[in-house]
Amino acid sequence: MTHVETEIATQPEVWPRAASLDLDALPRRGQRVAVVGCGTSWFMAMAYAARRESLGHGETDAFQASEFPRGRAYDLVVAISRSGTTTEIVDLLGGLSGPNLAIVGDPTSPAAARAGAVLALPFADERSVVQTRFATSALALLRAGLGEDVAALAADARSAVDAPLPLDPAAVEQVTFVGQGWTVGLAHEAALKCREAAAFWTEAYPAMDYRHGPIAIAAPRRAVWTLGAPPSGLAAEVTATGATFVGAGEGATLDPMAELILAQRFAVALAQHRGLNPDAPRNLTRAVLLDPR
Repeated sequence: MTHVETEIATQPEVWPRAASLDLDALPRRGQRVAVVGCGTSWFMAMAYAARRESLGHGETDAFQASEFPRGRAYDLVVAISRSGTTTEIVDLLGGLSGPNLAIVGDPTSPAAARAGAVLALPFADERSVVQTRFATSALALLRAGLGEDVAALAADARSAVDAPLPLDPAAVEQVTFVGQGWTVGLAHEAALKCREAAAFWTEAYPAMDYRHGPIAIAAPRRAVWTLGAPPSGLAAEVTATGATFVGAGEGATLDPMAELILAQRFAVALAQHRGLNPDAPRNLTRAVLLDPR
């Protein structure tokens, strides 16, 4: 079993550990919050920001760390970084004057040293280059801070670890992931896993916007996979193109964060079908360290 397969399978056990950390350090209801990250961590920031606002906890923005608007004022800036060494994150934390929090895998990392407060998840850290359980554990922690039941999420995660894959890696040449609201970030993350682990052509869009151009590539041997409930009529429109539609139907019970586990597993299966090692993705390193400018 590869490292990434092991790490995917341990998410049901790791999420409740993340939720047991100090939730008082997380954003409080009513605070104006920015959440930043790079790559996978940015997509978790997107998901949390939309989720927090939708639950009425307060205005929340998400930014790729290098694009953070330094002229804006926030009550708290939350930075997510597995390694805690990513250049953009370390530089941003070093330049902030207001309250900030780093959620990291390594409590001894440069990001942890520069942050005003730290929540460390070393039990969720990974050997893999491709992120899976750290990202979802960080999101589980943040959702626990919103009062969500992480024990129930972990039960859904267990179901997703054991469930059959909804697509055969040998039967598709392209997949587009879509979401709505907070699951748009999850859709971007699902697509990234397939690109990273399997060098596979994937795209991601807000589900309502998918009709505005991207549906032009739908065809037989291609698929559209929704994270969370799809908009009315989308499944039929996709099916009419000859493409396969994968999504939560009537009576679906899995939380979209658990559905992401299915996409993670699909990415690994794709890599193995294509003769690739998902623990050694092409052109990638575990963290991005930029040369000083």
